[in-house]
Amino acid sequence: MTGAGFTGALLPLSLFVIMTSLGLALTLADFRRVVLFPKGVAIGLGNLLLLSPLLGFLLAKLFGLPPELAVGMVLLGAAPGGTTANMLTHLARGDTALSVTMTAISSLAAVFTVPLFLGLASAHFAADGVAPNLDMVGIVKKVLLITLVPLAFGMAIRAALPAFAQRVEKPAKNLAMVFFVLVVAVVIWAEWHNLGGAIGKVGPAVLALNVLAMGLSFQIARLARLDSKQSTAIAIELGVHNTTLAMAVGALVSPVMVIPAAVYGVFMFFTAGAFAKFMHGRNAA
Repeated sequence: MTGAGFTGALLPLSLFVIMTSLGLALTLADFRRVVLFPKGVAIGLGNLLLLSPLLGFLLAKLFGLPPELAVGMVLLGAAPGGTTANMLTHLARGDTALSVTMTAISSLAAVFTVPLFLGLASAHFAADGVAPNLDMVGIVKKVLLITLVPLAFGMAIRAALPAFAQRVEKPAKNLAMVFFVLVVAVVIWAEWHNLGGAIGKVGPAVLALNVLAMGLSFQIARLARLDSKQSTAIAIELGVHNTTLAMAVGALVSPVMVIPAAVYGVFMFFTAGAFAKFMHGRNAA
C-alpha cells in the first residue's frame, strides 16, 4: 500500500477512535450547559466557529500559500476543538465544564461548518481549478459518518454502561492519542515531497494561527467580562483543534490539503501546554 493509500485508510480509523473516546466522556448534561451558561458557550463557540476560520483565510492570504495549502489552512481553522483541550484546561485550572461543552457542540456543528468553509475556501483560493466540482452533499455525509456516528456510539455506551464507560475512558483516550501521533507521522512521511518546499510558509502560518487564535480569543473573553477560568478554557479550545478531522476532510479532496493540520498537530500541544502552565498559577489565585 502506498503512503497516500495508508493515510487514507488510517485517517478514518483514527478519527473513529478519537470521536468514540470523546463520546465516552460525554453525557446529555454537557449539551444542556449551553442553556445554563449561554454567555460563555456563545463567546467560545463564536471564536471557534467564526474567528478561527477567518484567521485561517487571512493568514493563508498573508503568507501567500498555494491554493491547496490555503484551503487546508482554512480547514484547520474550521476544525472543532479537540479532546486534549479538556485535559489542558483542567491542568490550567480553567473551566473544564465549559471546555467539554464547547468540544461537544463544536463537534456536532462541524458536520455543517467544516464542509461550508471547505466550499468557501475552495471557491476563493482554487481559481486554477483545484477542486472545482466539490460534491458537498457527499462530503457532508462523510463528515457525518466519521464524526457523529462514533460520537453517538461512545455516548450510547456511556448511557447504557456508565461504569464500563468510566473504566475504559482513560485507556480509550490514551489509544486515541496513539492514533493521533501515528496519523500525524504517517501524513508527514507520505507528503514529505510536498512538505519540503512548503514548510517555510506552512510552519510560520500555522504557528501564527495557533498563537493569534489563543491570544485573541482570550482577550475577547476577558472584554466580555468572562472570568479568568472561562477565558482560559476558550483560549485553549482555540489552540487545540481536532486536526485529525481537518486531515480526514482534506484528504477527501487532495492529499496536499492535510499538510497544514499535520504540521499544526506537531507543535500545538507545546504552545497550548505552555499557555496552560502559565495560566495554572494565575487561576489558582
